[in-house]
Amino acid sequence: MAVQTYEAMFIWDSNRYSRDPSATANQVQSMVEKAGGEVLASRLWDDGRKLAYPIDGHKKGTYWLTYFNLESTRLHEVQRACQLNEGILRHLFVKLDPRVAGALVSVARGEAKPKAEEAEAAQTAEPAAASA
Repeated sequence: MAVQTYEAMFIWDSNRYSRDPSATANQVQSMVEKAGGEVLASRLWDDGRKLAYPIDGHKKGTYWLTYFNLESTRLHEVQRACQLNEGILRHLFVKLDPRVAGALVSVARGEAKPKAEEAEAAQTAEPAAASA
């Protein structure tokens, strides 16, 4: 079967995350690797954000963003591991279009800026250059 690139967003229990932040990254990576996948980028998105509604009594959550390659037939293994992990409040997997996957991964790794930031930087630089 074909290997696909996925974007995953996890909402972790903020209390568990704050006790051991490095364990979060390790748990995500081990879930993907056990299913035969490869983590391309994994990073903190937002820590301690107020949730729109309580989830299992939690009012805040830690958002974790991950990009990984995996055979599409094995995605259910990662989903099941997320359901069994008590620290994960919610998770979402999105199959990425191959045309944009590389750009998203490089932005998540910090290797490139998003296009909106590049355009914004160029606009602020133009008036300064014109006045010189």
